[in-house]
Amino acid sequence: MKKTIFKAVATGMVFSLLMGCGAKKEESAGAKVKDDKLSGSLTVYTAIEEELVPIYLDSFKKKYPDVKLNIVRDSTGVITAKLLAEGKNTQADVVWGTAASSLLALDKKDMLKGYSPKGADRVLPQFKDDKQPEKWVGNTAFMTGIAINKEELKKKNLSMPESYEDLTKPEYKGTLVMPHPASSGTGFLTVSAWLQIMGEDKGWDYMKKLHDNMATYTHSGSKPAKLAGAGEYPVGVSMVYSALKEKQKGAPVEVVLPKEGLGWEVEANALIKKDNAKNEKLAQAFLDWAITDDVMKLYFEKNGFATIKNDYKLPDGFPKDVTEKLYKKNDFKWAAENRDKILEKWEKEFGQKAEPKK
Repeated sequence: MKKTIFKAVATGMVFSLLMGCGAKKEESAGAKVKDDKLSGSLTVYTAIEEELVPIYLDSFKKKYPDVKLNIVRDSTGVITAKLLAEGKNTQADVVWGTAASSLLALDKKDMLKGYSPKGADRVLPQFKDDKQPEKWVGNTAFMTGIAINKEELKKKNLSMPESYEDLTKPEYKGTLVMPHPASSGTGFLTVSAWLQIMGEDKGWDYMKKLHDNMATYTHSGSKPAKLAGAGEYPVGVSMVYSALKEKQKGAPVEVVLPKEGLGWEVEANALIKKDNAKNEKLAQAFLDWAITDDVMKLYFEKNGFATIKNDYKLPDGFPKDVTEKLYKKNDFKWAAENRDKILEKWEKEFGQKAEPKK
């Protein structure tokens, strides 16, 4: 991944194109016509939120009714660790909707095979591999914010935080939850963002102060928002999408976009390199489908973000200034290269407050 890619993102121009600013809609990619020619079984590893998987897959199943999908779904950290542990013996044929930094880690182990899905030219260059054929292609992005239960905050006489720094104040002791970075992609992108925004030394110092106030670290990126929504903890560092969902369900949740900037990650797809590529045709069809207009529109409706130029309408309640708050110098390559080192240090320093694994 070339550094010029990340410099282009830093201009912020790409985001204004992505977030429904009247950009010309590209020609539709991927017809809805039923395809009876393909059949067989395909194993897909994904970190997409569990409730979204069937929503997205509906159009694939209609187009390819004779293809059986074996979906292996877990959080990003778990899926990444599983793939790295399985190596060349993995059962996965494709990876769908997993952090780009995780796919870079897989590529470093020579686990990905280049493939340019149909319509990949529509995906803006900042959100796909710069090699041809691409080792990974992005479809959407997810970002972190702070989910606040306003009623619980009031009960405890706590002030509304405006920044990550605010969360280190003594008044918040025992009220915070956030995702574990080894288990959750949301957790890892948040930690990675702090280290990049603040600098490594200050970032680790910040996390030590935050740890003093932390009640627990969850193994899911969406769980802190759900816990805040349920009133179990007043404050959850979580996915913006998950916090908004709690608010839409009627929970007294406010979504705070911290002043320092939002950590974010491209959610991307990749073809697994296999010695026996008997399912490669099916895998390619899946990767083609995964970036068609119909699915891209769904990604946008759920996440407020798509990796193609579009004129989609922002989801109800989605913060209109979210693109301005994204950390524009986010370096996925740095995150991927330093992933093991970051997680090892984080576990040593803070792992004792992790919630028990199921």
